[in-house]
Amino acid sequence: MAIELRKRVLVGLVVALGMTVGATAQYRGRKYKAPPATSHIEVNVLRSYNGKPVANAAVVFRSVKDGKDEGNLEVKTNEEGKAVIDVIPTGSKVQVQVIADGFATFAESYQVDEPDRTIEIKMLRPRAQVSLYQDNSGKPAQMKPGIQEPAKVVAPAATPAAPATVPPTPKSL
Repeated sequence: MAIELRKRVLVGLVVALGMTVGATAQYRGRKYKAPPATSHIEVNVLRSYNGKPVANAAVVFRSVKDGKDEGNLEVKTNEEGKAVIDVIPTGSKVQVQVIADGFATFAESYQVDEPDRTIEIKMLRPRAQVSLYQDNSGKPAQMKPGIQEPAKVVAPAATPAAPATVPPTPKSL
């Protein structure tokens, strides 16, 4: 009788185990999709006039792949003028914009098809604004880089005016 009881328990375990295995085989969750391959992009930001690095410049990445906007990312440069990013999908078009104090904003688009890419950017001093009414090509800016205070207008000293004489009004009876 003990052997028969053992057989029944064993059969019961096998059936229970079979039901749990069958339940997991019928699970209809999302299938795993591997993330896209990404590229390692290193941007070196340098001054154009002496080649020294520009620290703490904002480097903005705008990525588009297959006509779909992948979003914007911003990275600051370190003391050596380098900004590194590893999440841009390979095969995407990336617009790189660099903003730094005392320099003109830089923007350029790059096609990233390789797994490693190094981009060197030479920052220029600000130039005069281009106008349709004047030929401003290549002229340097009139203002120095950095924060400029507006010119203060000094009003001329007021001269004392002669007291106004008002004729007396006639009183009516």
